[in-house]
Amino acid sequence: MGPLIVNEIIPEGLNLFLAFVIGIGFGFVLESSGFSSSRKLAGMFYGYDTTVLKVFFTAAITAMLGLLFFSLFGWIDLSLVYINPTFMTSAIVGGAIMGAGFILGGYCPGTSFCALSIGKLDALAFIGGLFIGVFIFAEGYPLWETMYKANNMGAPTMNTILGVSRGVFAFLLIIVALAMFVVGEWSEKKFPRDEY
Repeated sequence: MGPLIVNEIIPEGLNLFLAFVIGIGFGFVLESSGFSSSRKLAGMFYGYDTTVLKVFFTAAITAMLGLLFFSLFGWIDLSLVYINPTFMTSAIVGGAIMGAGFILGGYCPGTSFCALSIGKLDALAFIGGLFIGVFIFAEGYPLWETMYKANNMGAPTMNTILGVSRGVFAFLLIIVALAMFVVGEWSEKKFPRDEY
């Protein structure tokens, strides 16, 4: 729960409980949105179902605006929010591998566990592949450590990369999201598919 623990607003035990409850809630929302269906998820790549784009853009904008307004009201110190360091080479290679797996298997790691929770066996095969990939990466780490750590960019934010304020970036991202929603609606009409 981030800064809530750092500032000793909540104890660590409550943090773990809240993380558990939020995780269950997140899984429920994923399943309710149909994200346990590999066909629905793969539909994003084939253009007949852009629910994934709409849900995750909405989630990202909600979180971004929440943090932005909490910061403006002094309820959160954004300097205490951890940002993962960016290693550009491994991000591109890892993104390509995960993207290919997503297209072929129809699941990302989170949605595969969501599907397994309701008994889908194809998700179990996908999770097995996930663990095999983690094992290969861990055991072979010395072979690709140099590539993994290449192009370390630190922990930049998009607004600093673009040289604009957080508010301007938030506005621009909302415009992009709205445009993508329009493209998504167009795509679903252009590439319709029977119910799945």
